[in-house]
Amino acid sequence: MKHSTLLRGLLILSIFNFQFPICRAQNIPVSLEYTEIYDFIEELTTDGIIQTNSAIKPYTRTYIAGKLHEAQQRDSLLTKRQREDLDFYLQDFALELDTLPDYKLYGHENVCQWRSNNPKTDSAKLAKYKCDFNLSLVDPSLHLKTKDNLFKLRVRPILGMDLYAQKKGMITKRWYGAEIQMDIAHHVSIWGSIRDNSWKGTGYLNTAYFPTTAAQRDGARITKPLYLNDLPGVQYKEAEYGGDFSDSRGGISLYAKWGSIGVQRDRIQWGDAQHCSNILSGHNPAVPMLTLQLTPCKWFQFDYFHAWLVSNVIDSSYFYTEVDKEGVTQREYRPANKFMAANMFTFMPCKYVQFSFGNSIVYAERNVQAAYFIPVAFFKSLDHLLTKGVNSENQNSQAFASITVRPTDHLRLYGSFYLDEFKLARLKPSDPNHNPVSYLVGFNWSGWPVRGLSLKGEFMRSYIACYTHSINVLNYTSNSYNMGHYMGDNAQSIYVGLSYRPVRGLRLSLDYLCNTKYRAYEYMRAYIAGTKSTDNPIIAQKPFSERIWQNDEVRFKAIYEIFQNCYAHVDLTYNNARSFSPSSARVLGEDRGWNADGTSKELSGAALESYYLNKYSPVYMQGKNFTVTCGLSFGF
Repeated sequence: MKHSTLLRGLLILSIFNFQFPICRAQNIPVSLEYTEIYDFIEELTTDGIIQTNSAIKPYTRTYIAGKLHEAQQRDSLLTKRQREDLDFYLQDFALELDTLPDYKLYGHENVCQWRSNNPKTDSAKLAKYKCDFNLSLVDPSLHLKTKDNLFKLRVRPILGMDLYAQKKGMITKRWYGAEIQMDIAHHVSIWGSIRDNSWKGTGYLNTAYFPTTAAQRDGARITKPLYLNDLPGVQYKEAEYGGDFSDSRGGISLYAKWGSIGVQRDRIQWGDAQHCSNILSGHNPAVPMLTLQLTPCKWFQFDYFHAWLVSNVIDSSYFYTEVDKEGVTQREYRPANKFMAANMFTFMPCKYVQFSFGNSIVYAERNVQAAYFIPVAFFKSLDHLLTKGVNSENQNSQAFASITVRPTDHLRLYGSFYLDEFKLARLKPSDPNHNPVSYLVGFNWSGWPVRGLSLKGEFMRSYIACYTHSINVLNYTSNSYNMGHYMGDNAQSIYVGLSYRPVRGLRLSLDYLCNTKYRAYEYMRAYIAGTKSTDNPIIAQKPFSERIWQNDEVRFKAIYEIFQNCYAHVDLTYNNARSFSPSSARVLGEDRGWNADGTSKELSGAALESYYLNKYSPVYMQGKNFTVTCGLSFGF
C-alpha cells in the first residue's frame, strides 16, 4: 500500500513537472512607480534591441529579467552607457537569473552564486553551504536562495521623502514600509508590501492660503478624485495635519513558462502610453483581483482579471446596527458592491507590429456573477442575457484596442481607442449625437542621431459622457477615481517630452503638458413616456466647444539612480492653472455649481470660474506657480 502511494505521488509529480516546465524567475509585478527600469526597457525596445508587449503593465520580474538577458545577448548593439545600465539592472534582477547580486558588502563570504560561476572561485568552499545569502547595506536589502534554487527570498525596506516648495509654502511627503518577495519551487510566487504615506507642511496649514477648518484642509489636499493631475489616487485616513494614507499590495501566483494565475492587489495599466493611458491608467488606488495571463507562444498573449472595486456609493438596504451609550440604535450603512471583469488579446505577428483588443464590464450586483469569470467572454452579450429578460438596466460594458507600430529602429508609433458606447448611426452627419469614446495617439523617437536622446509626444481626447454612467455606482471608477485617463470626459491632453541619458543612472528630461477640460455634464437620460426607450440628450452637445479649465505645465527633472532601487531627483516645475466661464446658456445636465442640499444651481462669471478652479485644481497648484521638488527614495 505504501509503495503504491509512493508511486502515485511520483507519477503526479512527474506530470506536474511536464505540464509546468521549469522557469527560473519570480512572477512578481514590478511597481509602476519604478519609472527608471520601465524607461530603460522602453529605450531598448525603441532602439530595436529587444521586443516587448508594452500594452500590458506592470511587467513581472520574470519578464524584465528575460528582456535584460535578451539585451545581454545582443551586447554589440549597445552603447557603453547602455551596457553599464544593463549591468546595473542585472544586479537587481539577479535572483530571477538564479544568482545573487554582486554587491560590495556581503552578509557571508563567497556565497554569491554569480561568483561561483567564476573558475577562480573555490567551488569546494561554496559547496559546504546549503543556503546562499546576501545582506547589503549599500542597497539595504537581504537576498537569500537555496543551493537548488527551490526557494528564493528578497526583503527590502521602503523609505522616501519629497519636499515641494513654492510661494504658498512647503509640503512634505514621506513614506516608509517594507516589501518581501518569495519564490517557491519555480512555480509559486508570494509577495507583499506596505507603504505608510503622509502629506503635511505649511502648504496645508498656512492660513493665508489654507484656513485650518477640516473642510478647508480637505480642500487643500493635492490629490483627490476630481483633481485633474496625474498623481496616483489614494484613499485618505483622518489626519489633522493634511493627508495620511497607507498602501498595502501583494499577492500569490502559480506560474509556469507559458502563463500564470493568481490573486493580487496592485495597480495595472492597459493600453500603450507614455504619459497616461486612456484604457486602464493605473491612476486609481490598487484593487484586489483574480488574474490570468497566458503566453503559449512568442506572438500571442492573453490577459484577464476579475476585480473587486470600491464603489463609494451607499447601499441603503445594506447596513449594520449598533446601540450607542444612550441606548439609541444606529444604522451603519455599507457601500454597494462593485466588480469589474476585463480581458485583452495581444498579437505580435512580427517585430514591427503589436495589436491588442479586449472588452470589460463594470457591474454592481449583490454577489459576483459567475458568467463574468469566463475569461474569453464578450461581456456585453452576457449582460444582455442576464438583464434584458426582466427589462432591468444593463451593466456598464466597454471595448478597447491598442496598436503599436515600429516602422524602423528608433521610432515607435502607437495609439489606443476606448469605446464606452458606440452606434454606427451616430457617425452620420445628420445625427447630432456623438459616441462617448476616447482615443490616444503618440510617438517615441529615440537613440538617433544622438544615442541616449529621446523625443516623445502624446495626444488624447475623450468625448462627452465617456467613462460615466447614468447610474453612478456603474461609473468607470474605483474609490471615485477614474480608471481611464485622469482627465475624464470632454477633455484633451497634449504631452511632449525630451529626455537624455548622458551617463549610467542619470536621466535629464524636459516636459510640456497642456490639459484642457471643456464643459462639464452629468450623464442624464430622458425616459420617453409610454415606451421602454431612453435617450441621452447630453451626447448631442458639441464636444470640445468651450473650455472651462486649463493647466499648462513645463517641468525639468533630473533623476539619478544611486544604486538599485535608490534614487534622488530634483524637479523644477512651472504651471498655470486657470478656469473660464462659458459664454453659452446652461443646458440640462450641465454642471455649473451645486447647492448644499445636492441640487444643481447656475453660477456665472467669477463665481463659476472659482467653482471650476476649486473643483479641478488643488489650491496649492492654482494660478501661476514655480515649484521646486527634491526627494530621495529607497524602494518606491
